[in-house]
Amino acid sequence: MLTVAPGWTYALHLPHDPRAPRIARTTLRAVLDSHAMGELAEIAELLASELVTNTYRHTDGPSSMRLRGSAGGRLRVTVRDTDPTVPAPFDRSPHSAGVAIAADAAGAPETAASTAEAPDTEADGGRGLEIVRLCADNWGSCLLGSGRDDNGRPGRGPRGKLLWVELVQRTRFVMAA
Repeated sequence: MLTVAPGWTYALHLPHDPRAPRIARTTLRAVLDSHAMGELAEIAELLASELVTNTYRHTDGPSSMRLRGSAGGRLRVTVRDTDPTVPAPFDRSPHSAGVAIAADAAGAPETAASTAEAPDTEADGGRGLEIVRLCADNWGSCLLGSGRDDNGRPGRGPRGKLLWVELVQRTRFVMAA
């Protein structure tokens, strides 16, 4: 008989602070260890740290990180920030075509992401997200609303983007006696 653990979700709200990536890594490791997903911790910490570091470096507002585990050992890390600009290589995923979603959405679409172009080897930055793309089992982005009301006037609507990555545990089988 195969026992499958139910899914779970954790959310962490982060201020615009240089300590945010470290706090995100520490929280992520504690959550994964608590849910017997420690084998994903090292790579998940790297990917989450890159995503949260980018929110600190390239935005001036708060961010949030959502961790979602599901049956079968799948982990999704979603980072939300207030800047609607989707960085490369995430701007080339099928989930970045300007699709607006609700502010309280649980995550990005579930379909697989496309393969991005090779990074510019002469660029001063941008390799961190390329590493994220290469290390994740799946990845993508999704824009959050335009910040305008139904009449097109500036409003209180949500703004920003979600960048997400998925990792899958390779040895996730629990046998019951």
